[in-house]
Amino acid sequence: MARRRRAAVQLNSPQRKALEYLMLLAGSLILATSFNLFLNPNQIASGGVSGLSTIFHNLFGVSPAIVQWAFNIPLFLLGLKLLDRQYSLKAALGSIILPLCVMLTSHLQPLTTNPLLASIYGGIGVGLGIGIVFRGRGSTGGFSIASQILHKYTGLSLGACVAVFDGLVILFAGIVFDPEKALFALIALFVTSKTIDIVQMGWNTSKVAYIISNEIETLRETILYDLDRGLTLLDAAGGYTGDERKVLMAVVSQSEVSKLKIMVRSVDPEAFIILCPAQEVLGEGFRTG
Repeated sequence: MARRRRAAVQLNSPQRKALEYLMLLAGSLILATSFNLFLNPNQIASGGVSGLSTIFHNLFGVSPAIVQWAFNIPLFLLGLKLLDRQYSLKAALGSIILPLCVMLTSHLQPLTTNPLLASIYGGIGVGLGIGIVFRGRGSTGGFSIASQILHKYTGLSLGACVAVFDGLVILFAGIVFDPEKALFALIALFVTSKTIDIVQMGWNTSKVAYIISNEIETLRETILYDLDRGLTLLDAAGGYTGDERKVLMAVVSQSEVSKLKIMVRSVDPEAFIILCPAQEVLGEGFRTG
């Protein structure tokens, strides 16, 4: 209980709150800059309200910021009513700040007229901005709220609901512009999602190793003292024999995988090793947050 209280205090400390608001502002600015440098001038509507604003801008000449406000603010208010949850101040600010950043950076000249380059670099920039906002426990509003509403009232998974709205925007873009622009929008959307993952979880992929061996005690000492990694002993039973046995579980960095395999093979050539990716590991010897 004491640890939970300490964690809650850290999450809600004034310094942490200030950092999160700075991340919301920085992420929105990066997202808006990428939108104006790459996506909007090349008619790449890669989903979301920002993609819809690109379509409206090219159809009717309406400022993308105005279109985004016109959708974000009503969606936020609708979410307050239908989702039965209390949206934070950051969610409200995100719905307002992002279009404001889009307006403030609208004077920027596009860096490329090549739609492939624009979709790749625009996707990276948008993903970087959204990832930073998410790291600050913030939201940019828009169709993320609409997706939650659809999820609540239809039972569809949240991922499917997000895909529905993004897919409709890209389909609309394919009709308004041309099918090729829709294909570039899909590339941008894919790059964005991967960039968000990298910002959220980092580049370094650690591995979880599960080791089944008849030399468990020797391997335990080898990993603990020679590899200098902690481990966990799991209770298991043979699927064929039903015999009880221990399974070693250890998390190692990418650079330690080869060393681990050599150590295990030197102790027990018949050992069974399973290596699984662990995208993010927090704790002693790994990332701290």
